[in-house]
Amino acid sequence: MIISHKHKFIFVKTQKTAGSSLEIALSAICGAEDVLTPLDEDEEKVRKALGYRGAQNYIIPFWQYKTLDWAKFFYFRKRLQYYHHMSAHQIKWYLGADIWKSYFTFCFERNPWDKVISYYYWEEGDRREKNIQDFLLSGRGGDMRGFDLYSQGGVPIVDKVYKYENMEDNLKDLSDRLGLCTALRLPEYRAKGGARKDKRSYREILSAQEAELIAAIFAREIKYFSYYF
Repeated sequence: MIISHKHKFIFVKTQKTAGSSLEIALSAICGAEDVLTPLDEDEEKVRKALGYRGAQNYIIPFWQYKTLDWAKFFYFRKRLQYYHHMSAHQIKWYLGADIWKSYFTFCFERNPWDKVISYYYWEEGDRREKNIQDFLLSGRGGDMRGFDLYSQGGVPIVDKVYKYENMEDNLKDLSDRLGLCTALRLPEYRAKGGARKDKRSYREILSAQEAELIAAIFAREIKYFSYYF
């Protein structure tokens, strides 16, 4: 997640949408006062190797605390932090409505069937389920639902939800909106890439029953963004 006061944008990070790679790319244009939440150790090494800013300013300042936050602080003695998959509602809550409205807020979404397949193979070393159907029936497929991260009351509250499938065009549009002289580019290193061994389309991998299970889990995304199997 990134809050850029320099370029007046807020990037809400969703799951399995090249979020870490986008964070690395956006880090290149961030300033000293911007909020960059921590990435995984290997990804932070990539940011450093590229000469980009690393995690910074992600401790929430006391002046942004609400009454309940103070109670938690005095009890647990632990500072609040902005974090990678923080929801748009939470970010807005701490930054304030005025900043939220004046900044360009955006995130990325992905075809749910493709997203679940990507997650399934990414989890290969940790999951207990032996096949995709068991994986879906266990409820794990729902872990990747991002709708609530950028929505409130069933409606997106960010200015723009880009589609992962149109990444090149989206990066150009984003660069234009931010007034950048050079278009944003994802790093050659693909954060969390390489985990998917089966490169077939999700249409070739999923059975009709499995596709229906995913459609039920991601009904809001499918309806709102007109995704289809």
